[in-house]
Amino acid sequence: MRTGIATVSLDYGKCPYWLFERMKRLSRGIISAIVEEFGPDEVLKRLSDPIWFQSFGCVLAFDWNSSGLTTTVMGALKEGLRGLESALGLFVCGGKGKTSRKTPQQIQNWGEFLGWPIERIDKMIYASKISAKVDSALIQDDFSIYHHNLIFSKSGQYAILQQGMNIALQKARRYHWLSSTLPLRSGQEDFTEEPHSGIISGVRVRPLNLTARESRENKEISAGLVNEEPKTFLKDIELISKKSDALMRQKRLGNFIEMELNDIEFHRHPVVNEKFDLKRLEKSIFFANFRKPKNFEQLLATKGIGPKTIRALSLVSELIYGAKPSYEDPVRYSFSFGGKDGTPRPVEKDLMDKAIDIIEKGIQKSKISNREKIEAKRRLVETFR
Repeated sequence: MRTGIATVSLDYGKCPYWLFERMKRLSRGIISAIVEEFGPDEVLKRLSDPIWFQSFGCVLAFDWNSSGLTTTVMGALKEGLRGLESALGLFVCGGKGKTSRKTPQQIQNWGEFLGWPIERIDKMIYASKISAKVDSALIQDDFSIYHHNLIFSKSGQYAILQQGMNIALQKARRYHWLSSTLPLRSGQEDFTEEPHSGIISGVRVRPLNLTARESRENKEISAGLVNEEPKTFLKDIELISKKSDALMRQKRLGNFIEMELNDIEFHRHPVVNEKFDLKRLEKSIFFANFRKPKNFEQLLATKGIGPKTIRALSLVSELIYGAKPSYEDPVRYSFSFGGKDGTPRPVEKDLMDKAIDIIEKGIQKSKISNREKIEAKRRLVETFR
């Protein structure tokens, strides 16, 4: 089972009513079949697998390479399970655009309905908020998050699906999370170091990737800068900004910045003509210093700490203290269970057969006409061919 990121084309428009209604019924049948045979936590595992999710959308008759697959499939699933949440033990929160901002309140409502203690509800809300910050501030890949779903079971396990758009590339990237695969540090879930166990994308970019293990020292120093030396940090970032502007005006190095600071030379630094609002940055840094975060995750969770602040801290940690972050895009391209030539990996027959079997059973259980079932089976064959 792989969780991760998928990248698809950015599309516009609405799903036709006749298709959306059929997607609701078919998704209800497939998900009900999985719950009946394997339990609700298996549904979370399936939704957190970008390859299975893409196949699921194709079987529901949506374009395999459309960004709308994510938003429409999750919308259809949320509506399809409406009224069955308690019976199935599955609860879908959030959605696209403004609906994504309602995720915390929807988690709160369902948690109170289930009689959960406030600590358990708050933990789920925190997972929703911190995952959004990680995918926007720690993986800075120029994809802006506009869709967010958190799906959880009565056991307290959850999956998170987020989607970001890059208008310049005309692409959308989907981020998958699964609570049971989050790494643990000191017995606690670690949201900031390689929380995606598999990342899949059709395009590669050069992001600031602070989720990489190689970025650990950079993050530790960033947290220290806020706690111990906010004034020193602000002087350093102002110096870097001035040198950056001067070098870029001279056009000596094209897209790269070269500078020598504290007797350490840095060549071909990947930050391109970085601009910071120093007054706003100062406000954010001193507020974070007042909160005294114990670690980098607490710093990230602090109100007002966003991509720009994280990027500034990372830049100073690298240029002044020599703690390099990762700039590698943590993606692997594939929309399949493997290829017959071993590219991107050998065909995973067992996983493929299991996926086909469970979707086929769901088609049979769905309350749609025989003709629609035949069409769904045809799409299933085409998807896994």
